[in-house]
Amino acid sequence: MANEVAENVEAVDIGDAGRAVIRHNGKVIFVKGLVPGDIADIEIYKSKKRHAEGKLIRINKPSPNRIPPVCGHFGSCGGCSWQTLDYKAQLALKQKQVEEAIKRIGGVTVEQTLPIMGSENLYHYRNKLEFTFSNKRWLPYEEMNEANFNQPGLGFHVPRLFDKVIDLKECHLQPDPSNAIRMAVREFAIKENMPFFDLRWQQGFLRNLMVRNTTTGELMVVFVFFEDNKGMQEKIMNHIAEKFPQITSLLYIINPKKNDSFSDLTAELYKGNPYITEELKLRNGKALQFRISPQSFFQTNTAQANALYSKVSEFAALKGDEIVFDLYTGCGTIASYVASEARHVTGIEYIDQAVIDAKLNAGLNNITNVDFHAGDMKDLLTEEFCRHHGIPQVVITDPPRGGMHPEVIEALLKIAPEKIVYVSCNPATQARDISLMAEKYAVKVMQPVDMFPHTSHVENVALLVKK
Repeated sequence: MANEVAENVEAVDIGDAGRAVIRHNGKVIFVKGLVPGDIADIEIYKSKKRHAEGKLIRINKPSPNRIPPVCGHFGSCGGCSWQTLDYKAQLALKQKQVEEAIKRIGGVTVEQTLPIMGSENLYHYRNKLEFTFSNKRWLPYEEMNEANFNQPGLGFHVPRLFDKVIDLKECHLQPDPSNAIRMAVREFAIKENMPFFDLRWQQGFLRNLMVRNTTTGELMVVFVFFEDNKGMQEKIMNHIAEKFPQITSLLYIINPKKNDSFSDLTAELYKGNPYITEELKLRNGKALQFRISPQSFFQTNTAQANALYSKVSEFAALKGDEIVFDLYTGCGTIASYVASEARHVTGIEYIDQAVIDAKLNAGLNNITNVDFHAGDMKDLLTEEFCRHHGIPQVVITDPPRGGMHPEVIEALLKIAPEKIVYVSCNPATQARDISLMAEKYAVKVMQPVDMFPHTSHVENVALLVKK
């Protein structure tokens, strides 16, 4: 039975993975390659009860918001799925995403939603990229021939395919010399016949490569090897150290595990410092220093992180005599940022290494009115903890994409601070959590912030005030 073809249908919205939304015959159809306003013919190849999936046949009338992609990998790589959409249209869709989430999922009224804060830099805005080695690079259809099979690659995972890696020739997300380093590593490894990792069979030598940079000009490169082979390690790291003398921190990690995470593994220093140092500017103009180790969490768009933290400080409106809890504090960036405005700040984080970094960063900036604690949030945030550290008048929370655990929300409702400043990278889970606090708290104001241009991701800061 032939698939249904729908002609001259209009894309009316765009979803998480960059797929356009089309409404046709009572169903929502998701189609890759379109932007809102495009009128096209599509083929529907998978149909379910409430939605369907289609593929683009041809665009009959391009959207006025359609622009040409900058990157040659667009369409294969999932890193910048909105690159064909004008930036003003991107911002409008992200604003809508935040407002609809709080209304539809949260079911609450917001007194004021401010216009989204766009990013000044639309490309080269990331300070960290992680690349994956593969002994069998993913091949686009036009390159599928016998000569190309089993060629190595170094780049990003193909969306939804864990064992497929796109061999990147260019990437516009991180400033130079990120591209040059990646390509030099790839070329040297191939020349020296170093085994690229086999993601399916879990074997090989070269596994991952991470490049981090700072606005202060520092550069970190981290090799992740699957096997501890001193000869090959020294050969490739010596080559990169000599070719890129501007690298200020060169490290390696041995990861023989079944997954790519390395927060629990030791990073061995090969050259330079075991960290790089980034700066954030307070609202009063003073600069704070933050040391970033390979395992440290730090917002990947430094300029927008500065804007985000400034907004958190503005919403908290501290007068200098408050006790503040900073939940999911990471390496203590927000806690250190607001410390000069509060009597005392207590940061809580579940990753031990992050808490070590947070304490180090506070000391680096001579901040003495902060303390940090590692542990599961729902276990630490108890009445006894509050008796010891004080009952906070203000709580700042910046949880991961999954939002806050229900027991953490229960604890917050018992503590009942006057204000909660909720920072989120997922408006849907933020809205869900806010709905669970709606009996006690009103949402006074929200501020969407675009940290990641050309993607569907958006941060949102919400100020909750006790009723």
